[in-house]
Amino acid sequence: MTATTLTMHHIARVEGHGNVHVSIEDGVVRDVRMNIVEPARLFESMVAGRPFGKVSYIASRICGICSSSHVVTDLMAIEDAFGIEVSERTRMLRELLIYGSYLQNHASHLFVFAAPDFVGEESLFPVAEKDPELFEGGLAVKALGNELCTKIGGRSIHPITAVVGGFTHEIERDEYLELADKLAAMRPFAEHVVDVFAAFSVPDIASKGDFMALYEEGHYAVASGSPRFVKDGRVFDVHDYRELIDEYQVDHSAAYFSRRADTGETFATSALARINTSWNELTREARLAAAKAGLRPPALNPYDNNVAQAVELVDACVRCEAMLRELAEMQGSSAPVAFEPRAGRGVAMTEAPRGTLVHDLEFDAQGRVLKANIITPTVHNLSDTENNIRQVAELLTAQGADEPMLRLEIEKLVRAYDPCLSCSVH
Repeated sequence: MTATTLTMHHIARVEGHGNVHVSIEDGVVRDVRMNIVEPARLFESMVAGRPFGKVSYIASRICGICSSSHVVTDLMAIEDAFGIEVSERTRMLRELLIYGSYLQNHASHLFVFAAPDFVGEESLFPVAEKDPELFEGGLAVKALGNELCTKIGGRSIHPITAVVGGFTHEIERDEYLELADKLAAMRPFAEHVVDVFAAFSVPDIASKGDFMALYEEGHYAVASGSPRFVKDGRVFDVHDYRELIDEYQVDHSAAYFSRRADTGETFATSALARINTSWNELTREARLAAAKAGLRPPALNPYDNNVAQAVELVDACVRCEAMLRELAEMQGSSAPVAFEPRAGRGVAMTEAPRGTLVHDLEFDAQGRVLKANIITPTVHNLSDTENNIRQVAELLTAQGADEPMLRLEIEKLVRAYDPCLSCSVH
């Protein structure tokens, strides 16, 4: 009997710390484990007893790299609990904050974390020497995302102008138009990035799990709509997420995992999930870039999340340019609306860069938090990642791949999910 145990300690170029263990006996994959070794974060406990006005500032500290998504989701949950209706202008500004985070996060993932894998390097620095134009362009996308978040939210991370009921500050008309021009100028590079990542070779696998993302007919939903599973098209109300999403613990990981509660299937939430869910709602330019790259629903290869993120960069350039020009000319206010706190529960979901984010808050009559539950995208994705690592290991073992190749392709797969392992631990 021949036995091989692959142990990859602290997978590099991801956020947080995690290990992968794969056991193979006589050419058969016996066991696969994603072992997240982060300590308990206790972020729900941090908001317990806090007044509603401070909660979003605390929530943003859960994750510095997608803090805008936590702020927007938290504010929406508070408004759901208090029965607050915000203006259309406020909704647009919140979407811009989320898209700013997409530009920040997708650029970091594609150019810093993923790209070295495909050009035979261990880090970004040799890539910068080999293709300085691509490197500089990637940094420019990240910088533009920082600028968008700063102009809309007051900071590039941990936004401060977004509050319950609206915004405390807006930039001037000319600043909106200047940002719009910058996004228009960035689009050709974003389209090039789609072609670059589509040309990279990846193992040919098809996930057996499901996909989930927010869906709203006629709109690419990032802070609106209802969660939808792709396989059977099942749509459910955000307040009922516990009936459809089973969040559970495993012995081999400090992180939570999740699966569909009704079928037991794993599922992924990601840029790829969003494109599978809302293909028709992508901008025309993004659909063309995706189709040219060979990415169309049903897109089931998890490695293609890299290409999907690049497609979302194109979509964000087009969509944000249009929103910024509209905001420069439209009437209306984003000033916080009047409201009174009240006892109750509020639930909200948004599409963070890595997938669907859930915030569930319960308040007393004074608007203080009684309890909270937050499910991050990586929690949704971990079971699916584990299952697809098994698929890759089985495929490559059958093809006679050596251990270095197995390690590389497994690490590439983990990075393709763009996991935020620190945030998967409550």
